[in-house]
Amino acid sequence: MSMANGRTINIDGNDLYFEERGSGPPLLLLHGFTGTSGDWQHVFDLGSLAASYRVIFPDARGHGRSTHRNGVFTFRRCALDVIELLDQLAIERVHAVGMSLGAKTLLHVATIDPSRVGRMIVVSASPRFPETTRALFRAAASAPHSPEDWEGMRALHVHGDEQIAALWKLPASFAADPTDMAFTAERLGAITAPTLVVAGDRDPLYPVELAVELYRGIPHAALWVVPEGGHGPIFHEQREEFVRRALPFLRAS
Repeated sequence: MSMANGRTINIDGNDLYFEERGSGPPLLLLHGFTGTSGDWQHVFDLGSLAASYRVIFPDARGHGRSTHRNGVFTFRRCALDVIELLDQLAIERVHAVGMSLGAKTLLHVATIDPSRVGRMIVVSASPRFPETTRALFRAAASAPHSPEDWEGMRALHVHGDEQIAALWKLPASFAADPTDMAFTAERLGAITAPTLVVAGDRDPLYPVELAVELYRGIPHAALWVVPEGGHGPIFHEQREEFVRRALPFLRAS
């Protein structure tokens, strides 16, 4: 029997799907771009995690079971979605783990409402997008996709091919936006949450120097650079070491 409790709430005119497991201190898990909340089963033992935490894991707007009918998709807008979700759940303070899209969302949450975040782990985050990264985003948005790509996405995103096509186009808007990801040292300095910054030293999108920039800018930060790690170095053979480091960090007082 599944321990998950999935439901949908209305936020900003969109249906935001999320699941909850367990009880205890709230722990928010935010997935990466083109992923879904289900990705976390490939990182954590969610049953064991739910024995210690009230685990909350949403599908970001436009992903999975969540819709994106209106508004501009930005990382800041995703953060506002998260804050409203916490408001509707009457959660004042939460620990959080975010991967890529989720990590950048957390940077916004932690600067918009610093008291909302207790401890956080940001995986494959960046304070800004260099031109090399923007060029990769533009290339991704115009790349063709195989039938196998489509079938893989259809298994995750339930609102049809239009939803999937919209997701694949989004990196072009990320590349064109100069303001959404523009975290200065001053902005990062507003973060009060102890933060573990996790980066792969082979990440093609975000060179490790950007992780160091986060580490230098966030007042209470630790940095783990994953040797030979790419983008999102928390899956497959890197999963065990990530969990070994993440759980004690979240439990620390």
